[in-house]
Amino acid sequence: MVTESVQRKQGQDWPAEPNHSVSGQPEVVASSGISLRLWRLYAQAWLICLLFPIIFLVRTPLAPAHLLIALAGLGIFVVTYTWFMWPHPLNSGAHARPVYRASLIGLAGLTALVLYLSLAYGSAFLWLFVGVSAVVGVALPARSAFILVMALTLLTLGLGVGISGGIARADWLHIVPLVLLVRGLGLDMAGVARLAVALRELHTARSELARQAVTEERLRLARDLHDLLGHTLSLITLKSELAGRLIEKEPARAVQEIHEVERVARQALREVREAVTGYRQPTLQSELDGARQMLEAAGIACTVEHAAGVMPPAIDAVLAWTVREAVTNVIRHSRAGWCTIRVRSENGRAHVEVINDGYRESEQHLNYSQSGSGLSGLTERISAQGGQIEAGPSHSEGNPQFRLRVELPMRSSESRKLERQS
Repeated sequence: MVTESVQRKQGQDWPAEPNHSVSGQPEVVASSGISLRLWRLYAQAWLICLLFPIIFLVRTPLAPAHLLIALAGLGIFVVTYTWFMWPHPLNSGAHARPVYRASLIGLAGLTALVLYLSLAYGSAFLWLFVGVSAVVGVALPARSAFILVMALTLLTLGLGVGISGGIARADWLHIVPLVLLVRGLGLDMAGVARLAVALRELHTARSELARQAVTEERLRLARDLHDLLGHTLSLITLKSELAGRLIEKEPARAVQEIHEVERVARQALREVREAVTGYRQPTLQSELDGARQMLEAAGIACTVEHAAGVMPPAIDAVLAWTVREAVTNVIRHSRAGWCTIRVRSENGRAHVEVINDGYRESEQHLNYSQSGSGLSGLTERISAQGGQIEAGPSHSEGNPQFRLRVELPMRSSESRKLERQS
């Protein structure tokens, strides 16, 4: 489900594909638009080059021994050609070093066979170089294939002229189409092999991007749920404890607190749904109001100083997450008597400070935050906007305190990217 949702966000309409290895995966072959059956039909169709030698053997009376050698040579050619061309280029490991050496040996043998048959039986067997050129294009890397295809083209041209008895006596209506076909098919097959490599790399890159997108979505969801539920559940716990203490002394206020617990629970449900769908963006003002309410419910004196004015939405959201995480940790991991939240902006930068007097307990709180997902998730948000975060003990007027301070540039990361691009 996560993979499918990520693919929809990326504008993809295809369903999630099963994971396979890079080579030998059927979906890569399918994505090329050339099935294995279609490729084999196409490759074997070029064995039509055997038509010219066969016609020659039918029309020319030969001694049984010579005929047997010619037929054996054609059989070896067909087997070798089929062995090279049978695998789909996307599934072929022909460019691996051990297989590459074997391919060179096989190609050398195949070329020598065609060369012998051509010299022994005539120019009709030169058409077998069409198959040799196709094998070269598929079996070798692009640069090597190009060089060898051109060499085969020149060899075919030279043999055609030499067997005919010279340039003046050469049958150019026979030689020119043959030479063009040797060159053209070899280069076409080299292009197919190179396209196969590109498709294989593209599929690998797409799979890796999908995996990274799923991982990023999981991290985002885990971070948002941690920040949301940690704060909200702490508030529900505090208000439930407060209602329990007031139920006998002040029933009316206890009922009010219970109603407040219900409201916070409904709000938490709505925020979790928004976080799952990716639309959750808290505002600084709402988080400041919630922080004041939460700290007062915990019996901690709260002071809020907000002098930052209007900020970009992305910066406002990060500062809101900062206030939420800091206040949640103050309540969870310290026994502070007071907490001060300061928000200001100056020189194009926004600052937020959350200070409390729970220093001794905050030493444990600091260790907890650095190893847990709270401060690490907050650090990721701040780093994405080019900001800085500091968390540690602070001494003011001789009183031990704990301070969380965040500084952000007022311009969002998107604005900076656009400026660099322009």
